[in-house]
Amino acid sequence: MSFENKRLLFYEKLVTLLSLKLKFRLNTFVVRKAIMHQLNQNWQPLPREEVIKAIERKNPVRIPLVMAKWWGEGLVEKYGNTLLQFHSYPDDVGMLWIQPLDIRNMKLSWSTERTGALDSAAILDDWDKLDEFIDKMPNPEKDPQFDQLMQQAEKYRAENRYILFAWWRLFFERPWEIRGMENLLIDYYVAPEKIHRLHEALCNLYTGYLKRAKREFAPDGFFTSDDLGHQTQPMMRPEVFDEFIKPYYDKIGVALRENQMHWWLHSCGNNTPLLPALIEAGVHVFHPVQKGTMDEVLVAREYGDRLNFLVGIDVQHTLQEKDPDGVREEVRFLIDTFDKPEGGMCLAAGNGIVPGTPLENIKAFLEEALEYGAFHRQKFQL
Repeated sequence: MSFENKRLLFYEKLVTLLSLKLKFRLNTFVVRKAIMHQLNQNWQPLPREEVIKAIERKNPVRIPLVMAKWWGEGLVEKYGNTLLQFHSYPDDVGMLWIQPLDIRNMKLSWSTERTGALDSAAILDDWDKLDEFIDKMPNPEKDPQFDQLMQQAEKYRAENRYILFAWWRLFFERPWEIRGMENLLIDYYVAPEKIHRLHEALCNLYTGYLKRAKREFAPDGFFTSDDLGHQTQPMMRPEVFDEFIKPYYDKIGVALRENQMHWWLHSCGNNTPLLPALIEAGVHVFHPVQKGTMDEVLVAREYGDRLNFLVGIDVQHTLQEKDPDGVREEVRFLIDTFDKPEGGMCLAAGNGIVPGTPLENIKAFLEEALEYGAFHRQKFQL
């Protein structure tokens, strides 16, 4: 075959390949638009069975949205009723929030007035006060907050919603609220036995709340937080986590398994070195995989077979600084990275959405999360 004939044959094949690629893209576009035409006129919250499918890897119909409309401090004051335009975008779980340890109601014999930053204030400023502090912790069986939440729980059940029983702060954030951040980080070295006593008391308190919640609300999962990381690494060495926090995470994991509840954990910063321990303790869903601190591709590759992700879109830069097309591109990247054929992903805001975030970017995030989330899942339904 002459050189000229070879060249012609090469270009014929190239044109054929390009035509096939264009046809595939057009078909993909048509399929996506058809799906959206059927669905996006009236998005409804997913039934609880579909959220369970996402967590238990049983092929959900779309990616659940959980805490996607997390309005941060000052956002409502800035935008007011304008935010009501997002009411049509569903929340795919119903959340029952409680405060298991309200210092104001403990009637401690010393002043608990706080001054300065949360991280620097100490409620328990002297370990000699620990006995009284533990003695005056609330009794979960007598907490009136359950009565106040019952009507909301019944509404969620009637709507067949996935229910999350929730509170902020567990075994790192709560003790730093009690002792102050600087004191706590020193306590790990100079007062280890006091830390264990405090953690054991907190663990007993928490498991009491979980048992009562199971009995009265029958929640599907438990959501809590412990900001274990900062921008580059965990807040403590893994050995310190293993000694002071992991044993109590293990106990929470046991209590949740006994009560048939999924464990959802929010932890800002770089938690990558701690993920194996969190998985071992029984965490089912990790939030947010904070952008700029954790490598999304690495985390999905290394841990995506053992851990589900409530992936949070970046509220620090992406939502504030990109245009709507850039926001949509980021949503597609996250879905392509974390959503597996069997499931294992939900979508959220990475933290509270702050003032200064353009409303069109919030809309782009919510729309693309629903549309591309449904489209991406549709590929696995065939």
